[in-house]
Formats: sequence, structure tokens, C-alpha cells
Amino acid sequence: MTQVILLCLLTLVASGIGTATGFGTSTVMIPIMVLFVPLPIALLFVGIIHLCGDIWKILLFRQGLDWKLIFGFGISGIVASFLGASFSLHVQALSLKRILGVFLILYVVYLFLKSEWALPKTHGTAVCGGLLSGLFAGLFGVGGSVRGAFLMAFNLPKDVYIFTSGLIALFIDVTRVSRYIWGGTRLQQDVLLALILSIPVSFVGAYFAKRFLDRVPQQFFRIFVGVFLALVGAKLLIWV
Repeated sequence: MTQVILLCLLTLVASGIGTATGFGTSTVMIPIMVLFVPLPIALLFVGIIHLCGDIWKILLFRQGLDWKLIFGFGISGIVASFLGASFSLHVQALSLKRILGVFLILYVVYLFLKSEWALPKTHGTAVCGGLLSGLFAGLFGVGGSVRGAFLMAFNLPKDVYIFTSGLIALFIDVTRVSRYIWGGTRLQQDVLLALILSIPVSFVGAYFAKRFLDRVPQQFFRIFVGVFLALVGAKLLIWV
């Protein structure tokens, strides 16, 4: 029962962070989950929580619907992620993750120095952003933070940023969770109980994140997300 409570608390914290930033749920949960259970079970557990988090983002931030951005950014990003995943089979993942870590940190520093900078929000730049973020996500295996970095470049309103991030991630998470289950991964009884309890807990985390973001001025939202991107970059630099 102690493990169940700990996993619910972990889900609460990770869901709040993942909703507020548009990424980070897996980054928080996976390193801790693998201390309790084998990696395949951790991936399935976190994958389902992540999928539920995508749904909560879509429901809580539905006023941020922007079809042009979703189709331009999302479709090209999903296609490019497959290409990136194929390329990653022929390169050293550790070196790539450290390169990405440097990129994220320098990117955030640039955004702080050039706070008004933004890519023009056109269909062409959305497609290019989707291609690059999808390619990098496939190569580096850190999809949420890369996607968040490129969506930040559009300097989007909070609702549009989080809704778009959630909807794009939903398609990816449905695919990977289905693959885990199809591949034979199953949750043990105590982990399954923790998952059943953690799903509504993840909504609570997302709800409080929504309440928090409602109080964050738009001009500070980019800085808030940037800080978490820099933290992910620092983690990738010391990846072992």
C-alpha cells in the first residue's frame, strides 16, 4: 500500500508539472518509477498517465484550439518523428542527448535575452517547426521538451500552447501505449491498483496546474516554461 500511495503522490506532482509546462511528466516519473518496477512496466504505467494528461490538457484548455497550427505543426511533426527514430538507430544516443541539452540551455538563454523574439505564426513556419521538432524528438527520444521548445518559438498564448502540445502528444501516446500492450507488457496487481487510483489523481494535478496558470501573466509564461526547459537541458548534459 505504501508503494501505491507513493505512486499516486508522484503522479500528482508530475501531472501538475506536465500540464503547466506542456511537457515533463515522463521526465519526472520515469527515473523514480524504475526504482520500484522494471523499465517496461514503468513505461506502460507512465505512458497511460501521460495519455490521460493529454486528455486533461485538451479538456481544460480547449479554448486554445487552433486548427491551422495543429495541422501544420502536428502532422509534419508526427511524420518527421518516425524519420528521426530511424536515424537514431545509427548514432550514439548519449552524445545526441548531451547535444540537445546544450541546445536547450542556449535556446532558453537566447529567449531570455530576446524576450520579444518570435517566429511568424504562418502555416509555413508551423510546418517547418513541426518537421524540426519531430525530427529532433525522434533522434533524441525527448519528445515533449523538444516540442515545447519549438512551440515556444511562436510565443503562443498559454491556452493555445498547452492545448496544441496535448493534442499532438495524444496521437503519439495512443500509439506507444498500444505498442507496449501489444508487445506483452502487463501491470502487476499492486501497480495496476496504483494506476487506477492515479488516473483521477492526474486530473487533480492538471486542474490545479490550470488554476495556477490562470494566475500567471502571459508575459511571464514564456519565462516559466523556459526555466523547465533549461532544467531538462541540464539533466540531459549529465545523463548516464
